[in-house]
Amino acid sequence: MAENNRSASNDELGKNDESGKRESTDFIREIIREHNRSGRFGGRVHTRFPPEPNGYLHIGHAKSICLNYGIAAEFGGKFNLRMDDTNPEKEEQEYVDAIIDDVRWLGARWTGMRDDDPRAGVIWASDYFQQMYDWAVELIRKGLAFVCDLTAEQVREFRGTLTEPGRESPYRNRSVEENLDLFERMRRGEFPDGSRTLRAKIDMNSPNLNLRDPVMYRIVHATHHNTGDKWCIYPMYDWAHGLEDSIEGITHSICTLEFENHRPLYDWFIDAINQGRTDDGSGPWGKKIHHPQQIEFARLNLTYTVMSKRKLLELVKGGHVRGWDDPRMPTISGLRRRGVPPEAIRNFCATIGVAKVEGVVEIQLLEHHIREHLNRTAPRVMAVMKPLKVVIDNYPQGQVEYLDAVNNPEDPSAGTRQVPFSREIYIEEDDFREDPPKKYYRLSPGAEVRLRWGYLIRCVGVEKDPATGQVVQLHCTYDPATRGGNAPDGRKVKGTIHWVSAAHAVRAEARLYDHLFTKPDPDDVPPGGDFKDFLNPNSLQVVECLVEPSMLGAEAGTRVQFERVGYFSVDRDSTPQRPVFNRTVTLKDSWAKVEKALAAG
Repeated sequence: MAENNRSASNDELGKNDESGKRESTDFIREIIREHNRSGRFGGRVHTRFPPEPNGYLHIGHAKSICLNYGIAAEFGGKFNLRMDDTNPEKEEQEYVDAIIDDVRWLGARWTGMRDDDPRAGVIWASDYFQQMYDWAVELIRKGLAFVCDLTAEQVREFRGTLTEPGRESPYRNRSVEENLDLFERMRRGEFPDGSRTLRAKIDMNSPNLNLRDPVMYRIVHATHHNTGDKWCIYPMYDWAHGLEDSIEGITHSICTLEFENHRPLYDWFIDAINQGRTDDGSGPWGKKIHHPQQIEFARLNLTYTVMSKRKLLELVKGGHVRGWDDPRMPTISGLRRRGVPPEAIRNFCATIGVAKVEGVVEIQLLEHHIREHLNRTAPRVMAVMKPLKVVIDNYPQGQVEYLDAVNNPEDPSAGTRQVPFSREIYIEEDDFREDPPKKYYRLSPGAEVRLRWGYLIRCVGVEKDPATGQVVQLHCTYDPATRGGNAPDGRKVKGTIHWVSAAHAVRAEARLYDHLFTKPDPDDVPPGGDFKDFLNPNSLQVVECLVEPSMLGAEAGTRVQFERVGYFSVDRDSTPQRPVFNRTVTLKDSWAKVEKALAAG
């Protein structure tokens, strides 16, 4: 069975996969449309996704990717993938590679991207280090930046509070010449880590704490994954952010709400560089640099999930999960390994939209979109999770026949497959009750049931373990005239169950995943508590199961529906003789019930 785990084509991420013909609208797109009407940015639209490579991307980042790339595709613009690699102590090549792989898999196509070279077109903030340094020197010359000897703790102390103004650093009034000399010596590596910083000279009385002489550069003697040991001073995010956007010609710098209070600083740095510059470059400082528009939106908060990279890293390093791509993790690589299709993530992001106010999204909505997509696309197979043996007494000994089974009733083009049937089969233990309750339509003594794609069978005997009294084997008879599941005499049989042939079943491992946390908001921690206190001890259950032989040798990433059980994906831990399956999502769709209840009022 071929793998159905593909990434998106060039334009797929620019729309909702389920309703791509509808024009998207939200407050960000309305801002862009107004900019285009007014001629701002010359009608250009250029967005970017700028992750710091200090961890793996999660579903919150997927929302940002879908938004930024979707806008660029919708408006015929450009989209950049930029590594914001300004913090060498926390960044690793592993994270860089994972980010590139995840963005590509999700379906985004960045400018300069090539299929034969994963890194082609990827932009690095570290490539701008020299230009950012030169602009910092310019701000020193303009009297807008100074070298400060306060420690990090002293800087915090001098900054003040929301109700109290800050105090100016005693080093704030150094001469331009002294600042230039010290900054150059910082670059040459003459001073130890933390001994000096370069700070902007703004306003220590500003009600916005971000404008109280923020740090622009700090000293870090660490090897950088991209520049090696060329630099020992590194730009702070607030200094680098707007300058990176400016250099790349970004028009709309779309960020999450926590950066709203940083927008005045984003604008101040660019305006400070443009001070004394002219549009035609005739001024003493040259031509003005490009000034993008920063826009903020509410980040994604999902129930039963944590989105903090720090907390996710804590889960990984503490051994609470099996790595960044553990299928219980909200990382894109974890969702991918679990079998979640990229289309489902895109549709989910399109459904939740973008807002100006923080909120929480029920994880059931994500699961709803996963089911909805897989129901249309995933081939059906039969698998028995808790096997109970059934002997069909009147079926010929040694006979095997092959029954036609529909691969996907939602997709006629998916065709059919041949499923072996023999005298001994396995059914689910839960599909038999010796003393059935009312309205139980599965198998019980004397009752008749339909085998999926097979025959009608009737239970005529039960074998039990003498010591425990547990049912260990059933005896049934079949009606040869009912191949395909229909009785020629028109008798009605309400129950249909799945099964596998005992002689042909493939033994496999199924990993049954549940929410990683028991609490909808694991970040809501009482005093003295820890978010890990809410880890779900039953978030992973590993069971032995039996699957039909069509799954033998299936490629990693192949997604299927185990009929009446759930959606599963072949894990990379599989071997040719022993498949391993990750449960992507169960068949139960509680979100659909919620929607129905809401619609009913």
